[in-house]
Amino acid sequence: MKEILHLIGRDQPLFIEDTRKHDETMKRIVSSSSFLVIGGAGSIGQAVTKEIFERNPKKLHVVDISENNLVELVRDIRSSFGYIDGEFKTFALNIGSDIYDAFIDADGDYDYVLNLSALKHVRSEKDPYTLMQMIESNIFNTDKTLHQSINKGTKKYFCVSTDKAANPANLMGASKRIMEMFLMRRSKDIEISTARFANVAFSDGSLLHGFNQRIQKHQPIVAPNDIKRYFVTPKESGELCLMSCIFGENRDIFFPKLSEALHLISFADIAVKYLDNLGYEPHLCQSEDEARALAKTLVNHGKWPCLFSKSDTTGEKDFEEFFTDEEELDMTRFTNLGIIKNKPIYNDVLLNEFEETIRSFRRSGHWSKGQIVELFFRLIPDFDHKEMGKYLDEKM
Repeated sequence: MKEILHLIGRDQPLFIEDTRKHDETMKRIVSSSSFLVIGGAGSIGQAVTKEIFERNPKKLHVVDISENNLVELVRDIRSSFGYIDGEFKTFALNIGSDIYDAFIDADGDYDYVLNLSALKHVRSEKDPYTLMQMIESNIFNTDKTLHQSINKGTKKYFCVSTDKAANPANLMGASKRIMEMFLMRRSKDIEISTARFANVAFSDGSLLHGFNQRIQKHQPIVAPNDIKRYFVTPKESGELCLMSCIFGENRDIFFPKLSEALHLISFADIAVKYLDNLGYEPHLCQSEDEARALAKTLVNHGKWPCLFSKSDTTGEKDFEEFFTDEEELDMTRFTNLGIIKNKPIYNDVLLNEFEETIRSFRRSGHWSKGQIVELFFRLIPDFDHKEMGKYLDEKM
């Protein structure tokens, strides 16, 4: 924890005052409740699962499609916390499948359902097929599990959103913004809360996680030097999600307050700190070819080849924000947590049109990225999408 904080330029956990103040209440509620964590083997899902587990829930079920990550989650929990009095089980299931539906029909008795499953990468918008899977994962599966929770009498449904849903500039962020609209529609039938937050430092698949992979494989470190982002630690992401789930009122969106404690830092700056922490000096390269060639020899001399350059790919937002000017805020309830207070505002006609059009595309087996982008613009008229003609997969 301290090492990650150092690498992202902080020396204190972000939510320490809020978690200390409300921990007894969280323990009391968690210990008397049952939980289902969907997508619980991803980085945020594991963090949330640990926050729940250490407060001794009556029942904790974790679902994820990644069998290997579930195995590691169980090993990690047993090695760190041991056991609870209640029931703890994991299930390697695809929530979009009829097998998952049978699982919910057979049990489905949960006080709280937390959905952490998502396609979270900007990379997911590069082709019409991965983009369609992103819509399925981020929007339709969310609505499906929401409907199941309503039918089963679940007390509260939590779903993680993203800072990229505020004035979205990429299709991933826009899909989460549309997901929030679907949440608003269901909020008439079940209490819902969510969270928007910054990048989770060293989460699976992230650029910072990629630094670890590159070091292990003796490959160059590559990062943009013109993009600054806010970062939270994995534990902070779990705390934020659980706080929103337990304390959020219907339609609340929790987010970290921007302050001196949570400041912008570039990926390149983190790379330099990361290498310094490992005892390496960064060696700046001018091209991918140079960086690849030097990786074979330079590391033996205490230096690491780095390629830092301007971002030129589709979907990168110039800056990060957690809320828009039009949203109503509560900045007084918590010390380091802000809350967006939402009314159930949505356009039912447009949501139904979006849903039916996507399903018609899938029935036909043919659709284009342009057709999907047009649908996104129908729901988000001020969607600031810029097609750069280049994607992250085309870079090292």
